[in-house]
Parts: sequence; structure tokens; C-alpha cells
Amino acid sequence: MWKEPSAGIALAVADDVQPRLPQPAVVASVEPGSIGAELGFEPGDRLLSINGRRPRDLIDLQVLVGEEELVLEVEDPSGTRHTVELEKDLDEGLGLVFTEALFDGLRQCNNACPFCFIDQQPPGRRRSLYLKDDDYRLSFLYGSYLTLTNLTPADWQRIEEQRLSPLFVSVHATDPALRSRLLVNPRAGLLLEQLQWFADRDLQIHAQVVVCPGLNDGPALERTLTDLAGFATGEWPAVLSAAVVPVGLTRFRPAGDALIPVDRACARRVIAQVEPLQEQFRRQLGSRFAWLSDEWYLLAGLPLPPRDQYEDLPQQENGVGSIRAFLEDLDRATRQLPTHLARPRRLSWVVGRLVAEALQPVVERLNRVEGLDLVLHGLPSPYWGQDQVVTGLLTGADLLDGLKGRDLGQCLLLPSVMLRQGEPVFLDDMSLERLEAELPVPVQLLTGADDLVASCIGKSVQDP
Repeated sequence: MWKEPSAGIALAVADDVQPRLPQPAVVASVEPGSIGAELGFEPGDRLLSINGRRPRDLIDLQVLVGEEELVLEVEDPSGTRHTVELEKDLDEGLGLVFTEALFDGLRQCNNACPFCFIDQQPPGRRRSLYLKDDDYRLSFLYGSYLTLTNLTPADWQRIEEQRLSPLFVSVHATDPALRSRLLVNPRAGLLLEQLQWFADRDLQIHAQVVVCPGLNDGPALERTLTDLAGFATGEWPAVLSAAVVPVGLTRFRPAGDALIPVDRACARRVIAQVEPLQEQFRRQLGSRFAWLSDEWYLLAGLPLPPRDQYEDLPQQENGVGSIRAFLEDLDRATRQLPTHLARPRRLSWVVGRLVAEALQPVVERLNRVEGLDLVLHGLPSPYWGQDQVVTGLLTGADLLDGLKGRDLGQCLLLPSVMLRQGEPVFLDDMSLERLEAELPVPVQLLTGADDLVASCIGKSVQDP
């Protein structure tokens, strides 16, 4: 039987065992001065093979191009094929960026979690919003979460051979029966065996627990975190960290799902439960290990923990310490402010209502600059049916509804986290161009604290 190679698929496999080949890797851009630029690569070129192998994804591609001697088969946009032979330093890249990370398709989820955010969206939006990513390769490349329920024996073999670690795993519960019920999948009950598989091979994961009140909180949550911490010992722990995040529910979720939203009382109960466990883990493991996302403290109406309690921010991309880190960046960016502006500026800054209170002290600090009037608008999301919402979930419709009739000053400062990565489109498919056309002021995108301060004082981020 044909055996899947550790990197890419050989093109010379006999026809009777030839697997379906992945699509060629399409070049999106070429880094100036790179090997790819010297070879004449251009956007639109299709990389067909590397040393006779077709890469399945960016992971394969990175492994294959790491060799010193390469034979590249390339097809240009006109359909003409070229063979390129080269020698380079070991592990030196080609300087090519590709349009997709996966060339053989996305591995989608085979679970039926009632709290799945994908199923809590209205119909008729762009197709990509309904793709249920559960792909271990995207987890390795970008930190997206997977459940481990759809992996084949070949997938497990590849994870081991290519050392695809750490992965990011949605755990939700370690009790086999409870996890199977939460994911509506009997294979979900194999989690503890799978964690032992990682431990036996010195491979690692970061874990996530989405807390659904009445289902996996209380004693179930304590068991989950304690079980995960059992894999966090030794010189090479299998579980590096665990993030605890609240379930997000929208008005589009299926009727009769029996899910309960997280309220202030629930948030305070979870904080009161997890913080003592953090201290216990700190004594046992030398790390707090289990991390509460910032939303818990904001929903509870409690101050965020100080920065040092987040250690090295192992779950920042999952909302653990992201606001605290942003406040730290803002503190640094506002240490040296001018006493006054040469020309008065009135600006509006829009964020999700959930985070507005935490950001208000920064606004007050900026407004001490004479001539600056920065107004913070913390908006709810009628689109999702959520009053307390994080900034990244605000849609174009929420902005038009929430800002209607307000004096926005000279410009609206808009965090870029609201837009689809690499494309100026909101979660409700409204384009940034349409939003700008319907607002009475221009929009300026913010990617971080420096952008905010530079916009307020009328100074380019690159200015000395």
C-alpha cells in the first residue's frame, strides 16, 4: 500500500496508488532581494513541485525548500512550465508568500457543539464565515484551536514525524462522557489517551476550556483543570497552559439549545474558583498554568490582574491578558505627550462596550493634552444581540447604529481587529468602503497603541 511521505506527495508514484494531488501553491507576493526574486518569481506563478514532491501545505513547503539543492517545477500565469535548479544555504527560504496555507483543502470539524459560534451566525453571509476549521496544520501554523476528533492515523503519524508542536486544543472537559456530550461526538472521549500520546512523544499543546454555565463549570471545571495540570509536570510538559474563556451566545443560536449566558454572578463564581487553583498550580508547577480570559473580569466588574500575574502571556491570542498588555502598551506610548497641540483636534474612538471602562483612564490621560478632545464610544452589538461585547465582534451595522447622530469630531478611530485579516470587511459582510461612505467623517484604522497616540497628537508613527 502507498505510504504517505513525511513531506509532500511524490509525483512519480505509480498510477494505481496515486493519491489525489493537492493544488499547486500559488505565489501571492515575492520578497524583494530574496532568492525567489532573483529567480524571477512573480505573483500568480504556480509552484508544482519541489524535488519531485507536491507540498500539501505551508508546513510541507517549508520542509522541502529547506534542502540545499532544489529542483522547482513552476507554471507561470500563461500556462508555460519551467524547471528551475538551484543551490542555496541549508534552511534558507525562497522569499515567497502564497495565497493559501493549505493546498489540499481545509479539515473541517466533525463535532456538533451547541455553543459553536459558527452555528450562531445568520445565513447568507460570505462562505468563509461558515467553514468550521478543525485543522491541525492551521493550529500549528497560526494557533487556531482544534479538537483532535477528526485525525486519521496518517495525521497522528505526521504530527509525530514533523514534530508539529505545540498544537492548540479545545478541551472543554476531560471527563470522557461529559466531553463526548459537549462535542456530540463519541471520539471526543478519547482526550486523556490523546494527551498521554503527546506526553509519550515529548510533544506539547496549549489547552482551552469554553465554560458553559450548568454544563462544564463547577466541579467539572475543577476536574478539567486538575487533569490538565497532571500533564504539565516534568522537563517537557505535554500541556503548557490552559485558558478558561466564557461561552459566547448570539441571538442567532438554535432554539432550545439549553445554553445559559455568562452573567456577572457567574463570572465572579468562576474567578473565585479558578484563582485559588492558580495559586495551587503556582506552588506545584512554578506557573499559574490556568488562565482566565480578560472577559471574566470585565463581565464581573472587577479590575484586571496586574501584568506580572500573566507571566509570559502564553494565551494572549485567546484573550488572556490581551487588554492588560494593550494597557501596558498604551502606558508606554503615552509617557511623553506634548503639553498642547498646535491645532485643536476632536476625535472619536470606537470599541466594544465590554472593554470601554478599562480604557477610559487612557482617554482621560490623552485629554490632558491641551487642544485634544478624544471621545470614547463603547458600543453594544445589536447585530449579535449582545450588550457587553468585545471590540473584535462589532460589525459594520453595529457601528452605523451606535454612532448615528453622534458628534464624531474630525475622524473616527477604528481598531483594525474588527476587520477580516487582509480584507477590509466586517463580520456582517459590510465593507469598510461602505461604512466610510455612510459616516460623516473619515475613518482611520488603528493596529495598536502607537497608532492611537499618533492619531491623537497628529503625528506620524514614523516621526521622530
